[in-house]
Amino acid sequence: MAGIITVILILVFSILITRVASIALMHTGLSRESSRFQARSAFTGVGFTTSESEKVVNHPVRRRILLILMIPGNAGIVTGVASQIIGFADIDSGIDNWIKVTVLVGGILILWNLSNSRWVDRRLSGLIERGLKRYTRLDVTDYASILQLSGDYRISEISIEKRHWLFRKKLKNTQLKEEGMNILAISRKDGTFLGSPSGETQIQDGDTLVIYGRTDALQRLEKRLKGKKGNREHRSMVIKQDRVQKKEMAQNNT
Repeated sequence: MAGIITVILILVFSILITRVASIALMHTGLSRESSRFQARSAFTGVGFTTSESEKVVNHPVRRRILLILMIPGNAGIVTGVASQIIGFADIDSGIDNWIKVTVLVGGILILWNLSNSRWVDRRLSGLIERGLKRYTRLDVTDYASILQLSGDYRISEISIEKRHWLFRKKLKNTQLKEEGMNILAISRKDGTFLGSPSGETQIQDGDTLVIYGRTDALQRLEKRLKGKKGNREHRSMVIKQDRVQKKEMAQNNT
């Protein structure tokens, strides 16, 4: 039975540490879903190779968070498997295997319900944020609340390649504001960071743009390629943004 209890305790520890890492990643600019996915991937050692993972690896603070997360992750998985084997193989304990299975499954179900509880999430997130603010140098300002990131609006990172519609454009010529988006910062592939770049700044190959705007507009922009098709999509999104603005103004006046 000691082995089963150990497994449950390891699961509790795993949930807590991935939750801490998720919140820390959120405060570096990742969305809640991306933060949870990357934290769990690093903790379990799955290591998905995606463009999103590259953004995490290339970001010094995010990379440090995941490196720290990998160490207890590897140790926890090995210890958990070993404890489970010992728990079921302990024939001298006098406890039937069905009782062990019941305790293990019951413990996992309780932890699953607690981890998906919104009430627990709010309380735990608040405690973790206060702990990060007090005991680390990580900036835990709630940018989501400050920028009103609710509904259809969020902050996203978009990587630029030579085929992208924005390649070699100056910021003043992108007309992204007409699509409801604002470029907040640019990270160059040589490590240079441009906070609040000027309109004369030219977008280069390998740049990572930090952009604020509507979710669907950001998703379309990320996939937009240069050429006539990209220009048509830009004009279409400008028209759509105009309708969105009129709708928001009508709602504010009611």
